[in-house]
Amino acid sequence: MEDFAGRGYTTICAILLIVIILSIIYFVASKGLATFFRDGVSFSEFLFGSKWDPEGNHGEPQFGVMPFIFGSFATSILAALIASPLSICASLFMTEIVPGWGKKLLQPVIELLAGIPSVVYGFVGLTVIVPALRDLFPGQGIGIAAGSIVLSVMILPTITSIGTDALSSLPRGLKESSYALGATRWQTIYRVILPTVLPSILTGVVLGMARAFGEALAVQMVIGNAPHIPRSLFESASTLTSVITLDMGNTVMGTPHSNALWSMALALMFMTFIFVVIVRLLERRNRI
Repeated sequence: MEDFAGRGYTTICAILLIVIILSIIYFVASKGLATFFRDGVSFSEFLFGSKWDPEGNHGEPQFGVMPFIFGSFATSILAALIASPLSICASLFMTEIVPGWGKKLLQPVIELLAGIPSVVYGFVGLTVIVPALRDLFPGQGIGIAAGSIVLSVMILPTITSIGTDALSSLPRGLKESSYALGATRWQTIYRVILPTVLPSILTGVVLGMARAFGEALAVQMVIGNAPHIPRSLFESASTLTSVITLDMGNTVMGTPHSNALWSMALALMFMTFIFVVIVRLLERRNRI
């Protein structure tokens, strides 16, 4: 009887979860597709246009979101490039170099970074990183570089945790076999351990990029929120999430401007699905 009740309860929860997910997808898609089917905006103009003026303040309304797509990808990729080497080194330090006191020292720090609110990261970036970039490089300090640095710190715990778990789960005989063949610790690390856990590390990197791609508040505070494609890392830019959070409260539901913001949300959701598919493919490769 208890098994039947437990099975029924979990089945109901699973069905409810599926219904909620499908409802969210339907709601966002119905709002986002209205831009193309009801407002008559060209799909190519929306994705590849470089001008964003949905209210038509300077002529005809323009709905090009390419600057925001570029900003989202630029900050996410640069953040992953900055955070990945640091995360891999931290994971190796905790599991292979000094697994005793090294893990006791670094793990609480990594967990602390994961628990800090986004607004704190944004405020630190605005008061520390932006002035530092302003003093070292031309420009005002706000832009892609500042956003990438802030995001790299935010995704550091994700990549580090997944890398540490992958390294900790390696069979002990794998390293002992390498040592038995005369390999040194560093030869074992970069010729045996890292190639073995590479799919898991890449999974962490992709999840970190997904986290960075969907971040709004912290990036919004340091990137400048300018609707154009920057010519350097130190010029103001914008991302999909920052535009949605800034404009959604100032639009009327059902207007072309509001529908365009929902279309951007639909694009974000689609990118999330792509990240999930990539993670699943990497996990399948890891099992093989």
